[in-house]
Amino acid sequence: MTIEKMALAKAINESLRTALEADPKVLIMGEDVGKLGGVFRVTDGLQKDFGEERVIDTPLAESGIVGTAIGLALRGYRPVVEIQFDGFVFPAYDQIVTQLAKMHARALGKIKLPVVVRIPYGGGIGAVEHHSESPEALFAHVAGLKVVSPSNAGDAYWMMQQAIQSDDPVIFFEPKRRYWDKAEVDKDAIPGPLHGVRVAREGSDLTLAAYGPMVKVCLEAAAAAQEEGKSIEVLDLRSMSPIDFDSIQASVEKTRRLVVVHEAPVFLGTGAEIAARITERCFYHLEAPVLRVGGYHAPYPPARLEEEYLPGLDRVLDAVDRSLAY
Repeated sequence: MTIEKMALAKAINESLRTALEADPKVLIMGEDVGKLGGVFRVTDGLQKDFGEERVIDTPLAESGIVGTAIGLALRGYRPVVEIQFDGFVFPAYDQIVTQLAKMHARALGKIKLPVVVRIPYGGGIGAVEHHSESPEALFAHVAGLKVVSPSNAGDAYWMMQQAIQSDDPVIFFEPKRRYWDKAEVDKDAIPGPLHGVRVAREGSDLTLAAYGPMVKVCLEAAAAAQEEGKSIEVLDLRSMSPIDFDSIQASVEKTRRLVVVHEAPVFLGTGAEIAARITERCFYHLEAPVLRVGGYHAPYPPARLEEEYLPGLDRVLDAVDRSLAY
């Protein structure tokens, strides 16, 4: 058994290294991913060990990066593309939505597009505009894309392995403010399904569901609520498309209350879809309406205001109290 404690960023680096070693068709592409090792050093050392033909520094042209990855995938490669920051993905949005997501269906299933698009996302690092956004719902809405986000180093390691091995395109959102959070990584573990929910904490009074950067906040909220005698179950959703509704339903049928938390704006966010589906599935089990906690429906603010914008412990606990008050 190989268990090592490492930061989330290091876990992704180790996962990419494992994939490069295991399959010569795996390539890494992106702006500054090679010599620099990426803005967050997630690809540090990979070009030195695997060469410039497998870890490729690209021009500053996201549309060209993804378009090239699509061509490589059509020729049998498994490219892993890095978009430097969440807000920089939109020059490539046309390629992702109109080509990457649709070619498999357009070819009646005869074409596979095993492309992973890595996107550091979310706030909490004091960055400027276009460096702290959470655009995951824009991709989850698009049929043909798989959309996932790990919350800890162990999941980051295995989910990246599974994403690279997938024959479908995967948008891999990495919570940048969790890059330096450490957790145990078991490299010999048998991972659960890529799109399955993980029960991060057992509870009986209310279900908190989150993914990516907000799982840690929800675990802190559950610990605080326990001091007041409240038993909160925390679900790490891990995947925004597809969503493991069966696991969420099983938890809600037990606790009878659900609060969904994400950094992205609440309006038309992932929480809205979950609230609608769980209301349909669990109407006669619910003791309270499904509540949502998230960012505001406004452009991401300047860094000095981001703590007011981001959902934190107080806003999550307020939603918990409101749900339990019904």
